[in-house]
Amino acid sequence: MKIEWIPDYPLDDECIQAMEKAADQCLISEGIPFPCSITVRLCDDENIRRINALHRNINLSTDVLSFPSVAYPAGKTASACQHLLQKEYDDETSACFLGDIVISVPHCLAQANEFGHSKVRESAYLLVHGICHLMGYDHIKEVERLAMRKMEENILSSVSLERNMEDPATQTIQPDEELIAAAREAMKMSYSPYSRYPVGAAIRTEEGRIFTGCNIENASFGLTNCAERTAVFKAVSEGFHRFTAIAIAALHPSWPCGACRQVLNEFAPGITVWTTAEGYPVRMKKLTELLPESFGPKDLQ
Repeated sequence: MKIEWIPDYPLDDECIQAMEKAADQCLISEGIPFPCSITVRLCDDENIRRINALHRNINLSTDVLSFPSVAYPAGKTASACQHLLQKEYDDETSACFLGDIVISVPHCLAQANEFGHSKVRESAYLLVHGICHLMGYDHIKEVERLAMRKMEENILSSVSLERNMEDPATQTIQPDEELIAAAREAMKMSYSPYSRYPVGAAIRTEEGRIFTGCNIENASFGLTNCAERTAVFKAVSEGFHRFTAIAIAALHPSWPCGACRQVLNEFAPGITVWTTAEGYPVRMKKLTELLPESFGPKDLQ
């Protein structure tokens, strides 16, 4: 892989070498037999936030952004669309241009510390994640996410950067940083004058839309609405009934209450639930773990 580096924020040579090795393996694992090139910009959180706001209308920082040069047909990746890649051939580089990637170095280092693995592994993972997007992979739907994660781990294991399978703490899927950040922003809008316990939630639809909500308290107490249900009701009121993940932000790690679990089960029994709180690691469970032997629409058929 030919990489044009734009190092607006420094990253040490060990990380760069691992990233370049992993990038080469991306083409091998995908089965692309000809040279390809990418542009990789390394920057800080503020600059990636600006790029995210400009190109995706999401005013939040994130870890990595990808901008593919090829519009792949639905369900297809680069290996099945090599004729489209060849249209991106550049005489100056003698390679086919896959697209641009932007990585926030501070975000990368923070995540490495949070997830308990090296900055070398995290930086390589973020580049591989970005290249997978450039090759047509996505993670909006569960089946797509699983295929993408399988490819990512295959690439990283091929260059000896797989997760430590002896450590259960590392056996988690990569957190949905965009969704988690949206939940944290929603938490700022909380109306909680009685409990003084603000909560924010962000739910992702199967189509990739994100809806947010906060807890809204009431002087009668019983009419209080949780952040999770606020987010779900907003999405449903806009015509969305299928969801893949929800993130919850609070002062302390908080899972949905029983009422919210039942509402989530109505629309997405297999939804992924993330929790986040400042000073605590991000955690994830499936709704099936939080609401086993559930009662839902299927029981009324």
